[in-house]
Amino acid sequence: MRTICVVVGSRANYSSIKSVMRAVQAHPDLALQVVVGASALLDRYGSVVKFMEKDGFAPDERVHMLIEGETPLTMAQSTGLGLIELARVFDRLRPDAVVTVGDRFETMATAVAAAYMNIPLAHTMGGEVSGTIDESIRHAVTKLAQLHFPSNDRAADRIIRMGEDPKRVHVVGCPRMDLVAEVARLHSDPASLPLLLQEGVGGGIDFRKPYLLVMQHPVTTEYGQGRDQIEETLKAIEELHIPTIFFWPNADAGSEDIAQGIRIFREHKDDSYIRFYKNLPVETFIPIMRHCACMVGNSSAAIREGSFLGVPVVNVGTRQTGRDRGANILDAGHDHAAIVSAVKKQLAHGPYEPDTLYGDGTAGEKIADILSTATLSVQKQLTY
Repeated sequence: MRTICVVVGSRANYSSIKSVMRAVQAHPDLALQVVVGASALLDRYGSVVKFMEKDGFAPDERVHMLIEGETPLTMAQSTGLGLIELARVFDRLRPDAVVTVGDRFETMATAVAAAYMNIPLAHTMGGEVSGTIDESIRHAVTKLAQLHFPSNDRAADRIIRMGEDPKRVHVVGCPRMDLVAEVARLHSDPASLPLLLQEGVGGGIDFRKPYLLVMQHPVTTEYGQGRDQIEETLKAIEELHIPTIFFWPNADAGSEDIAQGIRIFREHKDDSYIRFYKNLPVETFIPIMRHCACMVGNSSAAIREGSFLGVPVVNVGTRQTGRDRGANILDAGHDHAAIVSAVKKQLAHGPYEPDTLYGDGTAGEKIADILSTATLSVQKQLTY
């Protein structure tokens, strides 16, 4: 039996790998190890670990690796601390393979630790194009990984063009789509959405009426501009004055600038039509996203889950520049008038046809099956 160690470092990480964890846990030839670290452990980012435990994933290790400050300095330091702590964890757990997700700084720490310790590394969601530092981290992790699980053929082609062995590149779809497909089947009526007013802060939302969903994170390569950027988005939301669900930013450098902009808005403006959340379980988030009139911001969820669900999206700024997207996306710069105009166009358009660009909802089981049979080795070379 092979032992597969999955490292979860954020709320986005968990939704991106949950179906794989479930499939590995259920597979007769695999044993699951779970390591939880970084913002996934912290209440200010929604205590993702609590949702994981509720889902039946007891952490084998907890890694405190997030240095407070949300600056480029603390982001680099957190990566270094994560490398030190994860090396210790891997030394104790001795997994046969490690699975890491996407492109965050904790992903980098995971990849380097596994590589130096001669532990085969499997990487999901590689080969994609985007803005910010995530682009560089994603491709760096590709060069450290031995098994690749890209979301689509375009991403797979980029991985192979980087010199990776085509036999180790498996197009399986994005595991996040597994949860989207599963949850969407259960919540077809907005009236079936759970009552959320016991959580979060701000005004109430009637899910039977049109509402916006906003998720805007810092752009690490535009550090120092986050406050101005979120203020433009908030001006647009204020002008539109439509009931809005608003999520706090992630833990990347510049997060505090965005959080400060939101706090000042709440102190000086009418927020009775907005409800703010740190985090929600995916079983709640997906129905909220599916039934929103328009999603606004720069989260990859808008690009990935949004295309699968056909949700109208206004993508703001450069964080997702170059990422493969469906017809449901309109881009806008950090200018409130441009954001308002784009949102109005999306509201007039309404829902789009679903697009399976990022998978059909079956990635988790495919990845588990491949992990159970693939030849695991640590030596690799360029193929050109």
